[in-house]
Amino acid sequence: MPKTSDTQALPRIIIDDVHKTFKLRHTHSIKETALAAIRRKPLTTDFHALDGVSFEIGEGESVALLGFNGSGKSTMLKLISGVLEPDAGSVLTRGRVAGLIEVGAGFHPDLSGRENIFLNAAILGMSKKETQARYEEIVAFSEIEQFIDTEVKHYSSGMFLRLAFSVAIHTEMDVLLIDEILSVGDEPFQKKCLARVRELHAKGKTLVVVSHDLNMVANLCDRGILLQNGKIRYDGPSKDAVEVMRS
Repeated sequence: MPKTSDTQALPRIIIDDVHKTFKLRHTHSIKETALAAIRRKPLTTDFHALDGVSFEIGEGESVALLGFNGSGKSTMLKLISGVLEPDAGSVLTRGRVAGLIEVGAGFHPDLSGRENIFLNAAILGMSKKETQARYEEIVAFSEIEQFIDTEVKHYSSGMFLRLAFSVAIHTEMDVLLIDEILSVGDEPFQKKCLARVRELHAKGKTLVVVSHDLNMVANLCDRGILLQNGKIRYDGPSKDAVEVMRS
């Protein structure tokens, strides 16, 4: 399987000197804004989520983006997915990217599970024909067959997440982005999700994972990129990256 040392394989992801800044508001009402202006207090401050980050991810790699809250890892994942754009620098991807970032974001509450499978799969880039070919697998994996024609607004949160996760991991993709969603459902379903992700990686799919479960990502991913204050602190074997983070 190609790794970073395989110079013949083109990278799947190139991050080149990326910067991303957010405005943090310090007032929540017109009254607070007026008082802050009178007292000459700043209404906003700049938060540099990413400050000149550069790296490449090769075809077939499994990479964990690590860091404490506010380190920029989820922002980086959203930039790779195309949900956000950088303020400066470039983010390049090769192939079809599927993001498990906001699971079920494309689901419509008034549509049935069946209808939402086709809707969400289309949002993730699948044709109707591709979805039809995988429909039975998607439903079987979700384990909610008897509720598939029920409107999803009547689903429990666990049922909703099962179906959304199942749709996402059955799409055709070259790069799979995962943000904190391997904790969905009960333990048996979590294990099944992890097994499916490992299966996709074994087939040569590129993985980029964000999770607070350090032991899980150290076992799932070969490489770890540790972000701190919007910059790369460490880039190397995932188990070493976890140790650096814990030190």
